[in-house]
Amino acid sequence: MFDMMLAWETPGSVAEDEVLENHSALRTTVEIEDEDEGSIFYANSTRLAVQVNDKKTVGLSAFARIAPSCPIIADLVTVHNLFDALTCSSGGRLHFFVFDKYIKNLDKVFRSVKGIMQSSLASSFHPDDGEYILAIDGDRPIHPVLQHIGISAWPGRLLLTTHALYFQSIRVGYGDKIVKYDLATDSDQVIKRDFTGPLGVRLFDKAMMYKSSTLTEPIYFDFPELGGPTRRDFWLAITREVLQVNRFIRKFNLEDVQRAEALSKAILGILRYSAVKEAFHISPSHFKTTLTFSLAEKLPKGDMVLKALYDNYFQLLDTSLSHLATESPVDNKLQSHSLPFSLYALSRMGFILLKRKDEAESEISFCAVCFGVTKPLEAALEESICYSERIEAARASIDQVKVEGVDANLALMQELLFPFIQVVRLIYTLTKWEDPLKSFLFLAFTLYVIQRGFVGYILPLFFSGFAVVMLWHKYNGREQFLGVLEVRTPPSKNPVEQILTLQDAISKLEETLQAVNIVLLKFRAVLFAAVPKTTEMVAVAFLAAATFLVFVPWRHLFLIAVMEVYTREMPLRKQNTEKFRRRIREWWARIPAAPVQMIKPNENKKKR
Repeated sequence: MFDMMLAWETPGSVAEDEVLENHSALRTTVEIEDEDEGSIFYANSTRLAVQVNDKKTVGLSAFARIAPSCPIIADLVTVHNLFDALTCSSGGRLHFFVFDKYIKNLDKVFRSVKGIMQSSLASSFHPDDGEYILAIDGDRPIHPVLQHIGISAWPGRLLLTTHALYFQSIRVGYGDKIVKYDLATDSDQVIKRDFTGPLGVRLFDKAMMYKSSTLTEPIYFDFPELGGPTRRDFWLAITREVLQVNRFIRKFNLEDVQRAEALSKAILGILRYSAVKEAFHISPSHFKTTLTFSLAEKLPKGDMVLKALYDNYFQLLDTSLSHLATESPVDNKLQSHSLPFSLYALSRMGFILLKRKDEAESEISFCAVCFGVTKPLEAALEESICYSERIEAARASIDQVKVEGVDANLALMQELLFPFIQVVRLIYTLTKWEDPLKSFLFLAFTLYVIQRGFVGYILPLFFSGFAVVMLWHKYNGREQFLGVLEVRTPPSKNPVEQILTLQDAISKLEETLQAVNIVLLKFRAVLFAAVPKTTEMVAVAFLAAATFLVFVPWRHLFLIAVMEVYTREMPLRKQNTEKFRRRIREWWARIPAAPVQMIKPNENKKKR
């Protein structure tokens, strides 16, 4: 395969007879042995036609064209990310020894998974028919897995299959209880990283949270280790992949061959992900993941990628296979012994995901391949990857401009909102009537705008102004770079001052919450007539306001509101305004708050 990549990339540098001989060698040396012999696959490297050395490397275009031809090696959706993972330390060129190491670790992963499926430990979980085990953890004392529910935690074994998560708790006096968390059902499931610690304290970022509408509270799986959260990240990635592929199956109502092919793609993606992790100790994340359905979920316009994958691949599977049955009885026999690409590859490796109804385990004769169906999928992927590159560049710029500290962020926000802050300050100054002429002219202008019905044009005018400024900068400032915003940093504070500032902010927040609750409790007392005279007064005021709002046009209401608010600090009204505010405060102070009783939660529920 590596020689074919070299030939694809530089066709003139390899003789035609060498390429043909290599192609023949590739077909004869890559063999798949029976499951009973315990071997997955191997390549007889002594018969390679072209001698590969460190100077011969492969680029992205050749790898992306040749590697997906073998679904075990790569998938069309994730082949670019797989190439990036394999060449992250070699400047975007794939060396043979790296590719060979990837293949050997892929073989090792296949052997490991088959060993798990054949072990007595896996059979103790009692998986359903057609449910294949993908990973298991917690079976060794040095790598425990803890399940947290509330403040309780206990160790156990965690197992992931193509349909569910299984946890076998190891609790003294309770036996080995197995709990199944079904990932194939539509139950609003959420899986994400989270913090855990003793007695429910959030201390260590090494846990995976699972939440479902069928559970009363979230479940946390903790993967304690001395280094970083590599085990947690691995389990989070592969569990999300199983969740996403089952969502894909439900969304497009896949059944039989289509469903088995989708699961096969997910299984192969998880095994490739495990091989990359074991070989190079990296876990590609976000837009660089090598998991097919997780990548489509994370990519911008990833829904279009999944739609193209369904329309141009899965939807044609039944058509292509059923077409064989309409030709002749011989073709009908071939149709019953043929499988699509990924499912065929897994079946040759000993993973039988699809069994015929009339046969216990059909012998697979050949693989049914649909030609010319990848173009729309490649176009959707190209558009999605283009958007993802823009998003990555935008995120890189965001990481560069992030500042730490509350004071620094407030200073930055004030600088960004400086024009709006100045406008608000100017209007506030005018409402104070410090300069009566300016205040009167502004009031007259505002009333004129309201009276003539120009209020409805303020927001469109605001948007139009922004659009004009943007277009002017686009066409007249094309050669100018965006200027750096200079912000004066506030004086630095030592840790003690920062703690005191934080404590003061928390105290102010608590006082604000108390004031809001007091207002709500007083309104509750008025609503339920705890103070009859006040309740009657407020009810009459509400009725009068309702009548006023019904019969008075909105334009007049707006005029009255503006006149009232704007002229409060006017010299002619200032004394009366202060007197009115005082009477309102005295009246509000006489209203008692409704009684409240805080009930502590039941501690027995947390300790269950």
